[in-house]
Amino acid sequence: MTETAQKNRPDTSGKESAGGGSYTADGGARGKTSVADSVVEKIAGMAARDVDGVHAMGGGITRAYHAARERVPGTAKSVSHGVRVEVGEKQTAIDLEIVIDYGVSISDVASSVRESVISAVEWMTGLEVVEVNIFVSDVSLPGEEEEQTEQEQPRLR
Repeated sequence: MTETAQKNRPDTSGKESAGGGSYTADGGARGKTSVADSVVEKIAGMAARDVDGVHAMGGGITRAYHAARERVPGTAKSVSHGVRVEVGEKQTAIDLEIVIDYGVSISDVASSVRESVISAVEWMTGLEVVEVNIFVSDVSLPGEEEEQTEQEQPRLR
C-alpha cells in the first residue's frame, strides 16, 4: 500500500475487539449504534458483485477454497470474500479483489464498483468512505467456467 493511502486510512487503534473492529455512532442521549467490520465487508461485497462486468470476488486459490467450502451442506455463501475493510470512528477504507469478465473496460468496471460500494456503505452505515482500492486479479474468459465445472465433477467408473 502506498504511503499516501496509509495516511488516508482511518485510525482503528483501540477499536478492535475479539470479533473484529466496529464503528460506533453517537445516538445522542438515547444510546449508541455499533457496526462491526464484517457488516461493512458484506455491504461492500454485495455492492461490488451487483456491478455488470464483475465476474467474481477474490483471488484464484481463495476462490477455489470458498467454492469447495460452499459445497458442504450447511455452509453459507461468503459475500465478503475478496473484501477487506478498516473501520474507524467515522470513516472506513475498503480493499476489493475482483475478477472481471473478458471484453469489458477495466477502468469503467472499477469506477462503477467504486461508486456502488461508496454509495451503499455510506447510505447503510453513515460512515464516510475515504478510499476504495480495487485489485483486478484475473479476467474470466468465455467458456472458462464451463471447463472448470466439468473438471470438478466426480467421474463414475
